[in-house]
Order: sequence, then structure tokens, then C-alpha cells
Amino acid sequence: MPELQEKVVAILEKKIKLIKSGEDALYLVGPIQLPVNLDGETVMFQWYCWLQCKEVTENFERIIEKLSSVNLAEMQQSSVLVYGDFSGSEEALIRMHSICHTGDIFGSKRCDCGFQLEQSLKMIAQHGAGALFYLANHEGRGIGLFSKAMAYVLQENGFDTVEANLGLGFVDDSRNYADAIEVLRSLRSKTVKLITNNPKKLDALKNAGMDVSGRTPLWGSVSEYNEKYLQTKIDRSGHLAAVGGCPND
Repeated sequence: MPELQEKVVAILEKKIKLIKSGEDALYLVGPIQLPVNLDGETVMFQWYCWLQCKEVTENFERIIEKLSSVNLAEMQQSSVLVYGDFSGSEEALIRMHSICHTGDIFGSKRCDCGFQLEQSLKMIAQHGAGALFYLANHEGRGIGLFSKAMAYVLQENGFDTVEANLGLGFVDDSRNYADAIEVLRSLRSKTVKLITNNPKKLDALKNAGMDVSGRTPLWGSVSEYNEKYLQTKIDRSGHLAAVGGCPND
């Protein structure tokens, strides 16, 4: 093996962890220091990313060698931001955050995703220990970005979010949390508290055998552009309303 490759493997194999997931594998790389800007203050998180793979091996040199022949830029990979003593702390907040290209990146007001992303990171940092899982295959509740764009066209013509997904042949919510839960289990065995308004996320963790102490609600960033979207979450998708029954409260 050339000297450069030897050096690369020697560094990376210390940062890669194999997580077996049924007959497949999850390869978790990290932790990596990630300074995050929260309201003008730099907060240091530890970043991990994972890759699902059919090949199960602890020969990480083989995995590294294969990366250059696979165009991962055209595939989705999820990651997690960890704060504080996540494995050892008695209490930790977690957020299972679905990627939202329009809300998280562009700051769209059609949803509350960008607000939830930033607010969750603030809550985790203030709490002292926690993790935000950024789930890259969850765009549009699992239908993908292009299908989400078509769903937006339908919403501009009177459909609500649920009707739009159903009208395109999808279920209301096809998100799967299995990989994220396996990564969570590898990073922490103690009780967690979930930042969410969605009881399906709570059920996913509990059904997987995770010790969940409860949830912390996260409503906010209400505007004329997303009032219907937020109310549909409550009325049709089973999200738990804020005090008083409306996200505005």
C-alpha cells in the first residue's frame, strides 16, 4: 500500500465504528469537532456521520478503498450532532430531525423545520448533554425532494400536506427511524428525552426498546405561510398540540 494510503487508513480506522443492523452494516465515522454558530455564539458539538452498507466487515481499509468508486454525493447520508457528555450524562435531550431542504437551508416559512432545527440545538446546548440526528432520507416525510416539490404545487392548489402526499401515491408519513435508533443505541445506553410534537417518533423509540423518559414540545415560528401546515399536523397527522390546542399558543 502506498505511504499516503497507509497514513489515511491509520488515521481513519480509529474513527470508524461498525454497527451491525440485521444482515447489513452501519459504518459510523466520528467524533469530529464541529463549531456551530448559535445566535452569534460558537458552541462546540461532536459530529458523526453514518453509511448503510450491505457488506459487513471490520476491515475498514477495504471500506475506505471502495469509497472513491462509489458516488456518495448522489446518495443521502445521515448524521448526528452530539453535545456534552452524551454517553455518561444521566439526562440527555435528543431530536430526530428530518431533513428539510427548503426550511433548513433556504429558511422557508412554509414550514417550521428551520426553526425547529436551530431551536433544538439551542435546547440541547442549554441542557448540557444531547444529540440531534439529521435524517437525510426523510425529505417530505420520506417522499424525497422532487416529490415534495410536486406536493407543494398541489398545496398551492388547495391540498393540505396529507392530501398532497396521498394524491401522489404515498402514505402520509413513510419515515423510518431504525438506522438512527441503532446509532443512538451505540452512543448511549441511558434514558433519553425526545424533543418532538410527534408521538410516532416516541413510539418508534419505545418500540425499539429505548428507555425514553418523555418528550419536550417544540412549537414556534408560526406565520401566515404555515398556519394551515401546522394545524394539519395536529388535525390529520396526530401531532400533540401546544397548550390551548393551537401552535400559536
